[in-house]
This record gives sequence, structure tokens and C-alpha cells, in this order.
Amino acid sequence: MTRIYPAIFHSEDGYWVEFPDLEGCNTCGETFEETMEMAQEALGLYITSLMENNQTIPEPSDIRTITVDKSDILSYVCVDDSKYHRETKAVKKTLSIPAWLATEAENQNLSLSKVLQEALLQRLSI
Repeated sequence: MTRIYPAIFHSEDGYWVEFPDLEGCNTCGETFEETMEMAQEALGLYITSLMENNQTIPEPSDIRTITVDKSDILSYVCVDDSKYHRETKAVKKTLSIPAWLATEAENQNLSLSKVLQEALLQRLSI
């Protein structure tokens, strides 16, 4: 779902941004463009966290009701929060590996599930 929230960008040795409607949701960057990208990610992760914890998602304020200092930039930040939803429930998968490799892993007390998860995250660049 696309979410749009007003954000206040501050310029202080780079930029930092806050969302008036989302307490504690803020981030920073060296350039305005980088800060906007970070703001989209922060917004997506914040909304997803609220949803996963069954918390109420605040309605965005009307941007016309927000006042800022002259040096600040008031803007909307838009994000598709579906990009940040992850089904965290574990699923069982059957796989085959050579017996000698399974024995080596067992001798070193390696969790095959953990090793597979780490390898998949690395391979998928996540």
C-alpha cells in the first residue's frame, strides 16, 4: 500500500528528517537526495513495524497545518510499504546434501538452517 506522510527536512552538516506524525521516525543523510531515500526506507520500516506489532497507524496530517522554520524544508515522503513486509514465520524445506558434508557440518555443530538462511541472504543481496 502506498503511504504518504509529511516530513520536515533539516539542514545541519548534511540533512536529517523527521515525521511529525510518527514519533521517533527519523533518519539522516549527507545530501538531500540521499536523505529522501533514507526517509522513504525509514517510513516503510516504521509503518511495517507498527503493523507487525498490531499498533495503530497514525493518519498523516494535512501538510498545510504544519509550520516549520525558514531554514527547514517541508515535503511529502511517499513509500510502498509492501516492499518492507516480510513473512517471518519459519517454513520447513526438504533438501539434499552429500553425506560427507552433513557429517562435517554436524561435527562442527553447524545449524544447516542457519547456514542456508545466511547463504540465501547473501546470494539475494538482502
